[in-house]
Amino acid sequence: MRFTKMHGTGNDFVVLDGIRHPVRMNAALARKICDRHFGVGADQILIIEKSKKADFKMRILNADGSEVEMCGNGIRCAARYVKEKGLTRKTDLVFDTLAGRIQPRLQSKEVRVDMGQPVLKAEKIPTKGTRRVIDTLLTWNSHQALVTCVSMGNPHAVVFVNDLGAVPVTAWGPKIETHAFFPKRANVEFVQVTGPCSAFVRVWERGAGLTMACGTGACAVCVAGVLTGRLQRKVTLSLPGGNLKAEWAGNNHVYLTGPAAFVYEGEI
Repeated sequence: MRFTKMHGTGNDFVVLDGIRHPVRMNAALARKICDRHFGVGADQILIIEKSKKADFKMRILNADGSEVEMCGNGIRCAARYVKEKGLTRKTDLVFDTLAGRIQPRLQSKEVRVDMGQPVLKAEKIPTKGTRRVIDTLLTWNSHQALVTCVSMGNPHAVVFVNDLGAVPVTAWGPKIETHAFFPKRANVEFVQVTGPCSAFVRVWERGAGLTMACGTGACAVCVAGVLTGRLQRKVTLSLPGGNLKAEWAGNNHVYLTGPAAFVYEGEI
């Protein structure tokens, strides 16, 4: 099985070409490949396949073997992959995902993605809240946090904090991810606002754990920042793996811009 290792701001992937070489993948194999000690090592596996409804189809499997709806960093890597591997000549692409049709645009050094409209209704994110979940108190054990919830094709719980360095991300992240308030679990973003258009972010991803960056998470932070009055509609977010730009535009679509890099190729 040939593979390509890629990353988007440190969020790393094993990319498989399911068009030229059909891929048989299951949860157990995904876990082995993503294991950083006994496998290749990755946050997610991306499988590029043919699509009858779009230019390509992208499947995403987390490090724990679960298949998920969308990945903002992953879609940028997939777009650059199909272009540079000669699978398309287009620079404006449409990918079919479990979250619907996603449209990346290849630019000179970055990829800009139309991530679609954010989902804010509580039951559709999904959460067990009612209407919109904005700065809603969530409690577990002896701890509590205010969460603002958004779906960007996958569920996000955004937590704004005063001092990101003081937050026990690896302790709180899994507790919020698996909280009963989230029927399908949730990605968790811890955010320290540094200005009207900027913030520091750390991410605990559903099914992957602590990651260097999260594209859909960056979009969710932008939307949550606007909903709570903490951020403007166009922001630059600093994550451990680098910067991502997100914009909640006037047409209600969220746009994500960032890099997509090749690392190496190999054979499993």
